Amino acid sequence: MTLEEELREFPLTGRFLFGRLRQTLTLDERRIIENLPEEVAHYGSSSRIVEAGTSCNRSTLLIEGFIIRGLEKRSGEGEKRSALSLHVPGDFVDLHCFALKRLDHNVDTVGPAKIAYVPHEKLREVLKEKPHLARLLWSSTLLDAAMHRQWIMKLEQLTTPRRIAHIFAEMWRRLEMVGLARRDGFETPLTQADLADMSGSTAVHANRALRELREKGLAEFRRGQVVSNDRQALEAYADFAADYLYGEGQLALEPEIFAV
Repeated sequence: MTLEEELREFPLTGRFLFGRLRQTLTLDERRIIENLPEEVAHYGSSSRIVEAGTSCNRSTLLIEGFIIRGLEKRSGEGEKRSALSLHVPGDFVDLHCFALKRLDHNVDTVGPAKIAYVPHEKLREVLKEKPHLARLLWSSTLLDAAMHRQWIMKLEQLTTPRRIAHIFAEMWRRLEMVGLARRDGFETPLTQADLADMSGSTAVHANRALRELREKGLAEFRRGQVVSNDRQALEAYADFAADYLYGEGQLALEPEIFAV
């Protein structure tokens, strides 16, 4: 199915694993996933949907918008958030909450968002009765882990401008995979403060980094948009290679391996 067909048939979950392993899901499995949510919630602005340490009895699938998972630390200057990951539409944000029941971090929407909540009781039924689907759900958490490892490495290796360039390059590819990017960039509600949290820097350093990217002609961050007229140069500057997203390259997931 094309993405348009998926979304027409499965409006809540049509982007789940699209561009990776969606094609290995049977029609029955896609219907099961579409029927998993017990509630669909709309958030008009940035909101905390999971508080660190609270008990979880459901997991979150992002339909529209963006979500950040992060840790907060109090200091003399107030609270400082370290962003651990960014989620785009189609992501099952906190499936690991099914196993852990309590998270060591917060889950926050960034700007407006539409979310489907899936009760753990339904996930338990899937694990018991649908082993192939359970494997694919597990695979989605492993994809999150691969991106997290990349973030850790880039935080160590790159300067702040190049870290932010890497964030832009990754977001562009991930949004492209689920049909939400343009030829010259993408829309995002992220702020400079969010980019500072994601790049392990301060708002001042993030501002300087964005100015450097603009002056180099690599990317411009303005009015909820990231615009770049030279994607190849942006990715080269960021030392970005998309293999770890498992959508293309040497690590591209082979559907026959995940066949029923």
